[in-house]
Amino acid sequence: MGNLLKVLTREIENYPHFFLDFESKSGRGVKMGGGREGDVGKRNQMGNLLKVLTCTELEQGPNFFLDFENAQPTEGECDVWNQVNSVLQDSESILSGLQAYKGAGQEIRDAIQNPNDLLLQEQAWNSVCPLVIKLKKFYSFSLRLEEALQSLLECLTCPPYTPTQHLEKEQALAKQFAEILHFTLRFDELKMRIPAIQNDFSYYRRTISRNRINNMNLDIESEVNNEMANRMSLFYAEATPMLKTLSNATTNFVTENKTLPLENTTDCLSTMASVCKVMLETPEYTSRFSSEDTLLFCMRVMVGVIILYDHVHPNGAFNRSSKIDMKGCIKVLKDQPADNVEGLLNALKFTTKHLNDESTPKNIRTMLQ
Repeated sequence: MGNLLKVLTREIENYPHFFLDFESKSGRGVKMGGGREGDVGKRNQMGNLLKVLTCTELEQGPNFFLDFENAQPTEGECDVWNQVNSVLQDSESILSGLQAYKGAGQEIRDAIQNPNDLLLQEQAWNSVCPLVIKLKKFYSFSLRLEEALQSLLECLTCPPYTPTQHLEKEQALAKQFAEILHFTLRFDELKMRIPAIQNDFSYYRRTISRNRINNMNLDIESEVNNEMANRMSLFYAEATPMLKTLSNATTNFVTENKTLPLENTTDCLSTMASVCKVMLETPEYTSRFSSEDTLLFCMRVMVGVIILYDHVHPNGAFNRSSKIDMKGCIKVLKDQPADNVEGLLNALKFTTKHLNDESTPKNIRTMLQ
């Protein structure tokens, strides 16, 4: 494990390069079994992964292709994989719904400017109610995602295996972990561009509290009662609500599992961040990406695990003792087109916990200004 951390934190100068293939689309169901050749291939693949992460062939500086393309869950992974997959398979419809969100800004303005016009009040209310139901759906999905993340963390950090061994043995779950982070950053990037969300929800809450509208779709209160509205309000008040949810989930996971060494969780996160950074800064590997989406995928995963690490580790991700090369990670982002990384850099600035600590090197803070 020591050699792994040296490789991933730059303490060994000539570390080997490796490549994670995130471009595949895994199937909806789990297929078990397989022939002898497939089993041998998987064992060879796992062996290569272990060699990279433990540096047993460091002197030769080998290049290894870490293939997540065909990662299928083993029998031991199936229960958790299926549970998480049932959540992830709804993620695209959630993103599509958010992307299509138009808001009821005009109807709300008309109603506010003409408080005595009951027709305009009714039109605004009838426009807002379906949007509130949609917002509840997004919020409810965040709760499902939180449970999925904690299930994956439990599997990828539990004894007796180290995080490295888990990555070797449970690649299908590791890929799902990355997919959750990928979705999370995409959701938050979209949400930050839609101010109508908070305006619509604020109007809904004001209207309900004043009880100014009678017999106009008030059945909605059975779906979005006051308690639910309060929780949704806190969720959408965050600049990056999904990342905040996952950060809290990771912190709670560590707090609730007091017998689990903290390093099991932080090493899992720092390893993933370092792997993504190496992939992104190595032209040999980025040239293999078949689309720009894969590049964005790796950047989002890297930023996501950095933020989780920063919330979980007592000293955070920006400290000089951090196992994440923050200068290198930020440089990788800044080398990309500004439009592609603005939301990711903002997430590092506003969603992390320790960026403004005195222990954070000035050059790191400057890079994020």
